[in-house]
Amino acid sequence: MKPSQLLLIKVALILVLIGLGAGGYYYWQKTYSLSLAERYKTQALEMGDIIQTVSANGTLNPVVLVNVGTQVSGTVKKLYVDFNDRVSEGQTLAELDPALFQAQVGQSEANVSNAQASLELAFANEARMRELFKQEYVSRQELDQTVQALKSARAQLALARAQLQKDRTNLGYSVIRSPVSGVVVSRVIDIGQTVAASFQTPTLFTIAQDLSKMQINSSFAEADVGNIRVGQSVRFTVDAFPNRTFQGTVKQRRLNPTTLQNVVTYDVVVAVDNPEQILMPGMTAYVNITIAQRKNVLLVPNTALRFKPAEAAPKKGKPRSKEEHKKAPGGTVYVLENGKLKLVRINTGITDNKYTEVMSGDLKAGDQVVTEEAISTQNEGQPPGTMRMRMF
Repeated sequence: MKPSQLLLIKVALILVLIGLGAGGYYYWQKTYSLSLAERYKTQALEMGDIIQTVSANGTLNPVVLVNVGTQVSGTVKKLYVDFNDRVSEGQTLAELDPALFQAQVGQSEANVSNAQASLELAFANEARMRELFKQEYVSRQELDQTVQALKSARAQLALARAQLQKDRTNLGYSVIRSPVSGVVVSRVIDIGQTVAASFQTPTLFTIAQDLSKMQINSSFAEADVGNIRVGQSVRFTVDAFPNRTFQGTVKQRRLNPTTLQNVVTYDVVVAVDNPEQILMPGMTAYVNITIAQRKNVLLVPNTALRFKPAEAAPKKGKPRSKEEHKKAPGGTVYVLENGKLKLVRINTGITDNKYTEVMSGDLKAGDQVVTEEAISTQNEGQPPGTMRMRMF
């Protein structure tokens, strides 16, 4: 390579190094010429209202949901109602084939007639035997046997009548009637289907007594359930109406816990009015229960409570006592004062996960609290402004 070419290469390298140095210097000057107000995002404190809630998912259910079954077995012969039909108390829902039950009733009626005839004969025999006993034509033993036969005939008649009553009742059970007034929300049988009533009564229909009054069955974590009280206001949404918020009231906080994978939850029942009947059984409800609220208090953004600048280590102060911490949980925020960051300790109250109530501390409405860094000026393990070369 010629000397003139080497010289050109050296000059080019020198110019590149000068450019890199100038760029680094400009970056350093640009970064550290920023004021604190430019380096950090701030937000002015304001007075306002705050509501603290606890959340959980639940399922909408009718307040009264009746499972209609059958006490006898048979084949479904007729159906009178279907899904969503309104029914009244005592209305016929379905009929089972009554042929076998009618035959059993006929047999029992015949047994009653036979027992009645046997009783009449026993009466006549008993009266005749008493007359013969007075005339000393029969012994006491024969009279006693006749009296015993009369009592037995009476018992047989009572037994036959009881069996007849049972068979007539079973015949009546072949007609399925609604025990309440309401809406049919489920039907699990069809014409021709055989239902068997053995140890457990099968469910044929499910009837919601009143869909204008519903309830939400939800589960809350043990950390939240202590703040829930009967009568508290509830807001909830459902997927079917994502842009609408519904209202409810805490009806019951059940004492029976549920433990799943070492997580303890408690059932909370929420009463819901459904006058439009647009909320349907089985819908998933996203529940928010109001446990506390404050009016016209100083509010600090939660981002300010989480902000911790690396170059401004918190100052050591007198530790808070257990009594003070129980009375009001503490926190720290940073404010811009005279061009510097100032740490301020505060006592906090309730939170809505976006803002937190300031109960005490050297803060007032209008103070600018730091929420985050607008421009990051540090790299881990390097001084501020150091440029890192990327290795290819």
